[in-house]
Amino acid sequence: MSDLVLYSHPFSSYCQKAIVAFYEKDLPFTPRMLEDEGAMAELKALWPFGQFPVLQDDDRSFAETSIIIERLDQVSPAVPMIPIDPDKALEVRFMDRVFDNQIQANQQRIIYNALRPETDRDPIADAEARAKLETAYAWLDGVMAGRTWATGETFSLADCGAAPGLLYAHWTHAIPARFEHLWAYRRRLLARPSYARALDEARPYRGYFPLGAPDED
Repeated sequence: MSDLVLYSHPFSSYCQKAIVAFYEKDLPFTPRMLEDEGAMAELKALWPFGQFPVLQDDDRSFAETSIIIERLDQVSPAVPMIPIDPDKALEVRFMDRVFDNQIQANQQRIIYNALRPETDRDPIADAEARAKLETAYAWLDGVMAGRTWATGETFSLADCGAAPGLLYAHWTHAIPARFEHLWAYRRRLLARPSYARALDEARPYRGYFPLGAPDED
């Protein structure tokens, strides 16, 4: 097996998503910490947009976290993050898109807005992102009423993204207590050994969270 190199930062939600898949598979990799200027230069040589994580696998590189995890399934298929059955795989990919586009994207819109100088902040964009999170929370609470994991009883690609997505989303715009099924799912995600490990590795960087990280998680 080739040496898998992951350009990442432990506090990044999308990096955590990829790292959870590595831990689920018990798949070794070499981390390249992006606080190192040299590592960031290497990443931009592979992916000029500068977004992370990026996976380097010998002479090939892979960007975009869901694609990275699909690559890990090719490298280590024994513990698949995407089912072989095409209908089940479609459901996993759909829920993965929900967590990326409806949870993580809107959470990050709020954070990016908060990082701007106060005079440049956009209250309309902030309100829109919060409203979309409220819609997502309500929808997910209904979906999770009869499920253990995002698509049923098997942990998958979708759960890899849901774990950091729901962690940071609640920190940013609190999940209402009435969404009991979503809260129960979030607790299961935080207790999953693969994510608990990734979360512990991120703890030294909690001061980076611009809205203030709560003690509860």
